[in-house]
Amino acid sequence: MNHTIGIRHEDKYVMERRVAITPRHVKRLISAENLKFQVQSSPKRIFSDDEYKAAGAEIVDKLENASVIFGVKEIPLSFFEYGKTYIFFSHVIKGQPYNMPMLKKMMELKCNLIDYEKVEDELNRRLIFFGRFAGLAGMINSFWSLGQRLKRFGYDTPFLNMKQSHKYHSLDEAKADISAFGFEIAKNGLPAELCPLTIGFTGYGNVSNGAQEICHLLPVQEITPGELLTLKNNPKTATNMVYKVVFKEEHLSQHNDSSVEFELSDYYAHPENYTSQFEQYIPHISVLMNCMYWDARYPRIVTKDYLEKLSTQGNVKLTVIGDVTCDPDGSIECTHKGTEIEDPVFVYNPFERKYKMGFDGEGILVMPVDILPSELPREASVAFGDALFRYVKGIASQDFSNAFDALTLPNPIRRAMILHNGELTPSFKYIEKYL
Repeated sequence: MNHTIGIRHEDKYVMERRVAITPRHVKRLISAENLKFQVQSSPKRIFSDDEYKAAGAEIVDKLENASVIFGVKEIPLSFFEYGKTYIFFSHVIKGQPYNMPMLKKMMELKCNLIDYEKVEDELNRRLIFFGRFAGLAGMINSFWSLGQRLKRFGYDTPFLNMKQSHKYHSLDEAKADISAFGFEIAKNGLPAELCPLTIGFTGYGNVSNGAQEICHLLPVQEITPGELLTLKNNPKTATNMVYKVVFKEEHLSQHNDSSVEFELSDYYAHPENYTSQFEQYIPHISVLMNCMYWDARYPRIVTKDYLEKLSTQGNVKLTVIGDVTCDPDGSIECTHKGTEIEDPVFVYNPFERKYKMGFDGEGILVMPVDILPSELPREASVAFGDALFRYVKGIASQDFSNAFDALTLPNPIRRAMILHNGELTPSFKYIEKYL
């Protein structure tokens, strides 16, 4: 049985312009699969109402006739309707307290919930994601932030001429700009006082790879975490080079028993047996790009206590933290909130443990924009829709009144189904304790 598919207007953030299914995908699904689409009118979406109308969709103010609704970010409680199916990033799988009222409302209304974050293959690898674009935009923003912050310290660098990601018309334009600044660094170098300029990346997945993709537009030399510790005293260290280092789990944490060698499977199975060892690297990093998955079971990598201790020593090298992971009070403890595109950065004062929005003030600048992929909305939406496309008909043609075990959903979608007719599915029963 075919259902009318709805595409909702994003309203959580002013600058959220992404969409899960683009007009190109809508046109193909109407033509090839005979599906019907309703698109909620939006004045800010990166793809206009007219583009969707030309693709064959009906433009509406309310998605009253759509029983399967695709979105991107969290949905307000008043939007949900009885028995409907919603596909979006719900941010409930960690028991996030701020989204439990939303989950309760969906349960009360017997809704179905499919979460993109849990669309995975048999090896638990995510199949639908914006991660690369979070990394791309996060690195662009962090270089822009570095230029603005160094200007406050009296340094004019090529980074000062970079723009915030959403100020570029396209990703290609941003890359061309940054490449030009890279040539300038290679030719003229950077102020000796700032060198060696080092960029540290935590994680090595899609987010980190996206950030590294931008970093590689500059003259870059990759070094190991061990080499980072001695880089400053290396006579071959250059001023016309940016040094990049990638930190994996074994660099971040160590077993509480120093005689036990780090083992990745044990770390993920028993994170309570590990503590952070990342502090040894922090004094040697100019820009820290936090691009890794984190939840409360794992050690923090940057604590408020350590930042205070580091700052008492003076001449802190760490200038910018690009917290792409953006877990409030999480792996970067001084990230007290995710910021918005319009007001993207704050300076954390480690002595007062207070935050000041903007580029001025004593302390370390943090860039933790919560919706980074929306700064590259067109490219991010197209890539996301390309990954989602193969599953749309399977979701839209499903009879969700059947028992969960009887659903004929594609396996990755079945694994991502958090609610079925208002009930937590077996893999997500653990969320009950957070409700």
